[in-house]
Amino acid sequence: MKKKVLLGALAFASAFLFAVAASADRDQGVDLSRYQGSTAVFGQASDKFAISQIGGYYDGTFYPQSTYQSQVASTIAQGKRAHTYIYAQFSTRQQADEMLNYYLSRIQTPKNSIIALDVESGSPNTDAVMYALNKVKQAGYTPVLYGYLNFLKAHLNLSTIADSYPLWLAEYPDYQVRTSPDYNYFPSYKNIHLFQFTSTYKAGGLDGNVDLLGITKNGYDGTTTSTQGGTAVKATTTTTAIKQGQEANNTPKSNIVVGYTVKVNFSASKWSNGYAIPSWAKGKSYKVQQVSGSKVLLTGILSWIDKSNVEILQTAKQVTSTSTSSSTLPAGVHAQSGYFTPNQRLMVWHGAGVSPTYQYYYAGESIKYVGYIDNYAAGYRYVVYKGASGNWCYVADRHLSPNYMLGYAR
Repeated sequence: MKKKVLLGALAFASAFLFAVAASADRDQGVDLSRYQGSTAVFGQASDKFAISQIGGYYDGTFYPQSTYQSQVASTIAQGKRAHTYIYAQFSTRQQADEMLNYYLSRIQTPKNSIIALDVESGSPNTDAVMYALNKVKQAGYTPVLYGYLNFLKAHLNLSTIADSYPLWLAEYPDYQVRTSPDYNYFPSYKNIHLFQFTSTYKAGGLDGNVDLLGITKNGYDGTTTSTQGGTAVKATTTTTAIKQGQEANNTPKSNIVVGYTVKVNFSASKWSNGYAIPSWAKGKSYKVQQVSGSKVLLTGILSWIDKSNVEILQTAKQVTSTSTSSSTLPAGVHAQSGYFTPNQRLMVWHGAGVSPTYQYYYAGESIKYVGYIDNYAAGYRYVVYKGASGNWCYVADRHLSPNYMLGYAR
């Protein structure tokens, strides 16, 4: 789940079997990490949930994700259910305690919501994983084990774990955009509650999931209507992020001012000038740069759109979770910090795929970056950092279509 290169579809045709009756709803949703930015991104207007990464743990090293709280808040703001996952590379009970003692106190989703452990690397063992899942349960949340079936079966007694805890398994037929599951590639096993059926739920990359048995309803008492007439989820308990999301959901669009973050509705068809809104702009979030009557100007694409065609994700006073102000970055670069380690030789560029420096990063060398930018013409996403000379530098870290990493990100 966005930690390493997917080596190809592990697909195989299998019988689509469940030990228990499947939910009639089969709600679809997404899972998110810092690659999706500070606000929750969805593939379709009909999506019902998002599972956001709070951070990673790598055998004693923590990498919290600065985008987690605002992703949870903006999921709630869109009237969708928010859940949590942890990238979990550990092999002992002591490491499980260290990991969960740190992250459990920082959870922003409601009690009884999902906390999934993403186990897809390292040397996990059954005892440590069972111990960690039980610790999540004792903390009042719904424990779930995520991974790829072949990896989990190779390292764990998965049958024993599945007897006690729900599974969330991934299997992709290809890297084409898919908006619904192909159950010919379903990784049949017992107690599967969630199926991650694609990493390209939309162009550019986004994980798509289907809730087979209704587990993503845990932590929520259905929906109600917000004060503005939209859908609002009813969380069983509250957190700072939930309150922020509810505030945004209940804010009248007439209140939108410069600095708000808004999403272009999937149902929107035309900009204020009458031109058609391209599909790639729908569902994306933008800062409001200017307001004129019932219209707002969106930062980055400089397009005017009627307030009725947007949804408020963050009010101006809600602090974004990125650590670097976008105003200090080159044009088009999104603020986001982290580390990237290539698995191959990669060129350093003066721009996003333009003006090569003929300097290189090699496999195993680490890059600390402060932003990223997508260049669809070049076909890559680039991480951005300031070099020793004070100039901005760009290094490709992801191929956009098909969607795969060029190394290891944390």
